Amino acid sequence: MVALRFVPRIALCLAPLILLAVSSWAVAQTQFADVERSMVQLNKARLQDADTILGFAAEGAALYAAEPIKLTGYQYCSQAVSLAEAGEFRQSLRAASKALHLALDSSNEDLLALAKRDLAIVMSYGGDLDKAELFARQSLTHQAKDPKVVVGPAYKIIGDVQARRHNYPAAIASYERAAAESSERFRPLVMGSLANVLLDSGDVKRARSVLDAVTLVDNNPALRAQLDRSQARLLLAEGRAPEALAAYQTLAARNTGFDSPYHRLWALVGVADAQLALGDKRAASDALLQALDSLDTVRAQFRSEEVKLGLFSDLQTLFERAIGLSLDLGDAARALDISEKSRARAFLDAVRGRAPVAQSALTAVNASTLQALLAPDERVVQFHSLNDRLAVWVVSRDAVRAVTIPVSRAELSSAVDELRQSITEGRRAAIGLADKLGAQLIGPLGLAGGERLVVVPHGPLHYLPFQALRVNGAYLIERHRIASVPSMSIAAQLVARKSGTPAKVVAFGNPKIEARYDLPGADVEVSQLVKTFKGATSYMGAEATKTRFKQVASDARVLHVAAHAEADLIDPLRSRILLANENQKQSFLDASEVLTLDLSKVSLVTLSACESALGRIASGDEVLGFPRSFLSAGAESMIASLWPVADDATSLLMDTVYQRLSQGADLQSAMQSGQLAVLRAPKLSHPFFWAPFNLIGNWRLTLER
Repeated sequence: MVALRFVPRIALCLAPLILLAVSSWAVAQTQFADVERSMVQLNKARLQDADTILGFAAEGAALYAAEPIKLTGYQYCSQAVSLAEAGEFRQSLRAASKALHLALDSSNEDLLALAKRDLAIVMSYGGDLDKAELFARQSLTHQAKDPKVVVGPAYKIIGDVQARRHNYPAAIASYERAAAESSERFRPLVMGSLANVLLDSGDVKRARSVLDAVTLVDNNPALRAQLDRSQARLLLAEGRAPEALAAYQTLAARNTGFDSPYHRLWALVGVADAQLALGDKRAASDALLQALDSLDTVRAQFRSEEVKLGLFSDLQTLFERAIGLSLDLGDAARALDISEKSRARAFLDAVRGRAPVAQSALTAVNASTLQALLAPDERVVQFHSLNDRLAVWVVSRDAVRAVTIPVSRAELSSAVDELRQSITEGRRAAIGLADKLGAQLIGPLGLAGGERLVVVPHGPLHYLPFQALRVNGAYLIERHRIASVPSMSIAAQLVARKSGTPAKVVAFGNPKIEARYDLPGADVEVSQLVKTFKGATSYMGAEATKTRFKQVASDARVLHVAAHAEADLIDPLRSRILLANENQKQSFLDASEVLTLDLSKVSLVTLSACESALGRIASGDEVLGFPRSFLSAGAESMIASLWPVADDATSLLMDTVYQRLSQGADLQSAMQSGQLAVLRAPKLSHPFFWAPFNLIGNWRLTLER
């Protein structure tokens, strides 16, 4: 029997009452077929309906019971909307959950409609389109006292979802229904969205009539600026490029208050669009670079007006377009610099002032700075997934090579998903898929066997176990030592540090929560770690608390945590590690709390927990969640997993890694040894067993013997 440390990755909020925790799972190791059957069952368990209305109501009940000052359901609805407008998606969901609980408890149809409407709003803002549509449609099944405050917004959200899926006819129909049943105050938003989706669908004539008819009920400068931007976009769609250029230039010069830099930035992007329409790629590139240069003056905050109007603008699209234009103009070095800047900006936008951000996390370096720090056998491989192609740069001490792979982001995402699913379900087909993807992504790069690889992934590649790709009949981990880093700049900062660190080990294992969360394999894992490093400190069971973690983490050099973890895809800074109960209550360490810690002395953090490397992928940046939080708090490196992990395979891998570190090996070599040890063990050769853990950060790290 193989026990899997398994808590399902959450796309929404999982309350303590409804967490699915499987402390053991039967996986036969004698045949691939047995692995496949067990993993199919596991994935079915992962799909349990923990984030439906009943799940939110259960969470709301628990949260409401713990409230020191209890509000009314309608007050919680107001909270939910305000928090969603500010980009605090997880907190918004919690407020809506409390409203939902009170509505169900009192059978209040009006409150039920409002609570489900608010759940739909925050899901739409957070990007969970399926749940946004689900809750919007459910809100329509209840009788609201004022139907316009529910029906109009619900159909507006359904239209937004359909527009983002590029189902323009359905989006147009939903917006028309929303406009017919909206309040006078809300209708301009609906009409603006309708005009934008008409432009997307190519119906320029009707977009003109709709947009010209929009009248604001109140003075909203931000909304006015967005509508003016749509007007300029309409001119461009009508083939009036010179007029569009003039309109965008006027918008760029306008002072619209405290958010002027933001609106000026998008006006400059419009200037680039107009220049492209006029056939001047160089002028368009210059306009985009000017917009990029203005980013430092743009506040990092969530702007709901963008989503409300159906513009769905993303600052990262600006970087992607600038990268594409630079590549088209033959300037690969500039494209790489832009790719690097995009990662720092994406992190700033994700945090949005909700947690401290070290300046080092926002500093972008150029390739020449990194080159001077690389050893002869080290290669930094940076990817950037564009809509129509994959840009790759291979950086060595002597050169920077650019390679363009003709695979769209959609195709790449599909291929990565197919390989991941095949691996996590234990299928034999994973081998052939790994050959195919390895030939596509690694083959064109001309890498020599034995070179150390430091991968900077992007987009869907964050979920790809590069070690499991195959080239010329061998797994990549058999040919290369592999690590990943969030960005080229962070790689430069890490290798500039002293590589050696004292072997001061602090471990947390099998936190005591309740019986169903027990992790007996974690006890063995930590015990072995203590044997390897004499003098190591361990906190097990009831001692493995958040309070203790915060007390001792900053003085450790190696932090090992063997526990359950949850990746929060709606709000990655709410991803959390489940630690031991305190005061008879469950205790969680949020990724946002990690950012507040001083981990500048910590060299290695190992999260021996399921899916601890996962989180929401921010366009242009790495997976946001624990990896970025620990590194930004000062830790040099991290070992984290991409899927549920098997205890015996994890124990062998961790034991090998730490044994090699104790013998003086660098972290990258130790990680390769650990993965190869599992790969070559009888009955554990399938990538499901040996490939889940990624090494992130300082690959050169060594422990003083």
